[in-house]
Amino acid sequence: MDRVKDKVAIVTGAALGLGRGEAILLGKEGAKVAVVDINDEAGKETVEIIRNAGGEAEYWHLNVANEAECKTVIDAVVEKWGKLDILVNNAGIVGEDVPTDKTTEENWDKVFAVNVKSTFFMTKHSIPHMRNNGKGAIVNTSSICGLVGDGELSSYHATKGAILQMTKQDAVQYAPEHIRVNCVCPGSIMTPLMHDRLKVDPQYFEKDLQRYPLGYFGEPEDVAYGVLFLASDEGRFVTGAALPIDGGYTAQ
Repeated sequence: MDRVKDKVAIVTGAALGLGRGEAILLGKEGAKVAVVDINDEAGKETVEIIRNAGGEAEYWHLNVANEAECKTVIDAVVEKWGKLDILVNNAGIVGEDVPTDKTTEENWDKVFAVNVKSTFFMTKHSIPHMRNNGKGAIVNTSSICGLVGDGELSSYHATKGAILQMTKQDAVQYAPEHIRVNCVCPGSIMTPLMHDRLKVDPQYFEKDLQRYPLGYFGEPEDVAYGVLFLASDEGRFVTGAALPIDGGYTAQ
């Protein structure tokens, strides 16, 4: 307990899935958590879960693909709690599952706007506040798709590779200011998105599972514990890392 006690954290895409798991765990471990999303109902549910467990949280509606909105929400969080210690860039979409030669410009731009531009916007406007603290921790969400190709989701792979390289660049850029930047690279995790996919294609479960040496898919808390370590002072000597949380997928 109290691994991030009295720290202020923003988690994007925190209404459901990975973001909800990360927000809940950060709240459980003592952080004041800004839950941000476009899904207001589910976002407020995340806040209630944190509060019911004895934590402190507030919800902000945010379209992470809009720079002005990102700055407004970040500034509002700092105004409420006085500082910003942790930023978790979790928000993202998958986009159309088509190869590069079938991908439309519209799909490409949409996936990059939500996945990559949001990471840029949130980082850009969080850095000044962390600079005021004299330190900070940013955890981005890449993917196994940022590490290897697998014949699916061309635009999604491109965004996750971009996020991984952004992580490394920003880690080097801001290390002298004691602002650490890392990313997690999850494999298949049993989020609502995964459950929806299995409803459409029940055979996907068995087919995909064969690629995981551990023999099972992860749960949101598996990723959340990785985020917690990277965001906490326990990870004070870790920056520029890309942490696979993938049941051995990328070890092959």
